Amino acid sequence: QVKRNVYDLTSIPVRHQLWEGWPPSATDDSMTLAVSGLTFPCHRLTVGRRSSPVQTREQSEEQCTDVHMVSDSDGDDFEDATEFGVDDGEMFGVASSALRKSPMMPENAENEGDALLQFTAEFSSRYGDCHPVYFIGSLEAAFQEAFYGKARDRKLLAIYLHHDESVLTNVFCSQMLCAESIVSYLSQNFITWAWDMTKEANRARFLTMCTRHFGSVVAQTIRTQKTDQFPLFLIIMGKRSSNEVLNVIQGNTTVDELMMRLMAAMEIFSAQQQEDIKDEDEREARENVKREQDEAYRISLEADRAKREAQEREMAEQFRLEQIRKEQEEEREAIRLSLEQSLPPEPKEESTESVSKLRIRTPSGEFFERRFLASSKLQVVFDFVASKGYPWEEYKLLGTFPRRDVTQLDPNKTLLEVKLYPQETLFLEAKE
Repeated sequence: QVKRNVYDLTSIPVRHQLWEGWPPSATDDSMTLAVSGLTFPCHRLTVGRRSSPVQTREQSEEQCTDVHMVSDSDGDDFEDATEFGVDDGEMFGVASSALRKSPMMPENAENEGDALLQFTAEFSSRYGDCHPVYFIGSLEAAFQEAFYGKARDRKLLAIYLHHDESVLTNVFCSQMLCAESIVSYLSQNFITWAWDMTKEANRARFLTMCTRHFGSVVAQTIRTQKTDQFPLFLIIMGKRSSNEVLNVIQGNTTVDELMMRLMAAMEIFSAQQQEDIKDEDEREARENVKREQDEAYRISLEADRAKREAQEREMAEQFRLEQIRKEQEEEREAIRLSLEQSLPPEPKEESTESVSKLRIRTPSGEFFERRFLASSKLQVVFDFVASKGYPWEEYKLLGTFPRRDVTQLDPNKTLLEVKLYPQETLFLEAKE
């Protein structure tokens, strides 16, 4: 069972494994570890690839791996590929190498979005479609998506650092990172971003980004990680002033431990998120009050301005009407004076000519009198009445016996002809 598990880690078939360190008593592969004589609780073994006649000298150089493994699982027995006429060196050695010919990410990746597209496609081709949804874009864009929305919508940022040369990578990706429980939990609570540290140029680029965003201490921590400690999982929480690395998870972990560390990070994040939500709600409440006050003040200003403008319009209209009234009065006064000056002189009582004496009552009850020559035209009477402020266009001049509207008579006829001789009492009435 140990040998089969090592095959999963190293792709060295069981029959090609060359071991060192087994106790002399461990002579039968069917015996349990408990009776094989292994030192408890830790025993160090070394495994390499046994040379095969089909391999060249360079290909058969020993590839050693330190193994410290405990397994209590009962897996199915591995069927030797030679039963099907296929050399398992060809099946798992050459085929595995062929899969690795396509890198996870182009070397010297400049455009992070394009690099992540290739990473996602290659990851799916190697480990299947059930895997975390990797954010396609720059690390800065991932920060924006995770940290800078509303407090209720914020998430933790998980950065997966891949390394093809680590013996832990295949197991970590296939058995842990692609586990449905991990995929679901990451999808609900994290924005997941990835980078390939296999190529030196890409490694240097990420360390530069790491120094800029997290500081030199975190960058140095990642720089000192050995190849076999990869892949790494960084859990990042956005804070007000900086981005904090909550956890650096190495590849030598289990699904349960990975889930526990993700959940522990979520507990820290949730506590901070609740504070942020409270602060945001209080800030929004203050802003709403301020907006309401500003709106009320704006409405008040609008009302005051509208009132002031209405008053100004009213005053302007009053001023205009007053000006019109003054102009009309001035015009009427000018006409009155002109008519007054154009009137013929009032004949004296001892005049030898026939004189008509007219007594005229105003609408207010006042009377004014004047003598006119009987030969004067009726228009002279109209002009006299108008010179007193009662133009015939606005007032009717009525006779008493018989009642008649004198203003309807021909103004060119004489007073004698219209029977306003020798005397007559008339009264003024405003026209409707």
